[in-house]
Amino acid sequence: MFMHMTFTVAVAGASGYAGGEILRVLLGHPEAKIGALTAHSNAGTLLGAHQPHLRSLADRVLAPTSVDELTGHDVVVLALPHGASGEVAAALAERGDQAIVLDLGADHRLTDAVAWQDYYGSAHAGTWPYGLPELLHAGEQTAAQQRAELASARRIAVPGCNVTAVTLGLQPGVAAGLIEPTDVVAVLANGYSGAGKSLKAHLLASEALGSAQPYAVGGSHRHIPEIRQNLTVAGAPDVTISFTPTLVPMSRGILATATARLVPGTDPAAVRQAWEAAYADEPFVHLLPEGEWPSTAATLGANTALVQVAVDERAGRVVTVTAIDNLVKGTAGGAVQSLNIALGLPETTGLALNGVAP
Repeated sequence: MFMHMTFTVAVAGASGYAGGEILRVLLGHPEAKIGALTAHSNAGTLLGAHQPHLRSLADRVLAPTSVDELTGHDVVVLALPHGASGEVAAALAERGDQAIVLDLGADHRLTDAVAWQDYYGSAHAGTWPYGLPELLHAGEQTAAQQRAELASARRIAVPGCNVTAVTLGLQPGVAAGLIEPTDVVAVLANGYSGAGKSLKAHLLASEALGSAQPYAVGGSHRHIPEIRQNLTVAGAPDVTISFTPTLVPMSRGILATATARLVPGTDPAAVRQAWEAAYADEPFVHLLPEGEWPSTAATLGANTALVQVAVDERAGRVVTVTAIDNLVKGTAGGAVQSLNIALGLPETTGLALNGVAP
């Protein structure tokens, strides 16, 4: 029987989108108690000035991000820019702090130090257990091994939001040996919150409203090696992916269309069966009925991923469409889901299954 397990959480980077979203999710968690809230340039200001929707924490003063502020909690969340989490995590370890640390940034996701250097241009901080509970391992129909790796983990690397969407869309076909992972194409429609809060001209409403604009085109997006890594874990001997994200005028959400060439001779019926087997018992990943297509609106505010799969027989390709809220299932919700597993709590604790509509 589950026993109550109240835990305290410190959040570094609480003034950003990811920091604000994990606070929103944790405020709905029956066992979480919010501890220190820190920031860098916004230290000394009220949280309410940056996260006005978090009324219960609006009068909290943001402290500087330091080991002294973060030490002494049961859980520390690092919602920091890429390249910043590694130093803070190392300092916590040197201090001997026993907290579970969740890194919402990219610093500890990749197993390949060379790939990190190529895409991020700094020293690799090391690899932590990977916080995608639904990640299939080679030959698996269910993600038992990934959940076993997260159980009792003390360090968790939360996946990239785009990575979550593309991985969930394609991995059943990889694990079942039905698609050729050397011919993968993914095109994504992304909400602007995925670009962070930095003030940049192309992110202004006057530039963005009524417009769609691609970014990180031509294989330069930093989530590419992470997608390759996940599909390799799922059983691909090699992965080649053309990945193109596009900013569209919505604040939240990712709609990922990912396609791959079918292995010659594959029965189209086997495709549907593979996706059904992979997600039949998943609480948050839902394969929609045939003919029904995912929309980002249906995932707003929820930790759900909606997936559809179809076979384009003329092109000889499988087509998957996956919708997630980039800030929930793509970041904060996925982090809390993994934390629940690490703490031995029911995986769904404190996480919304239902979206907000209209």
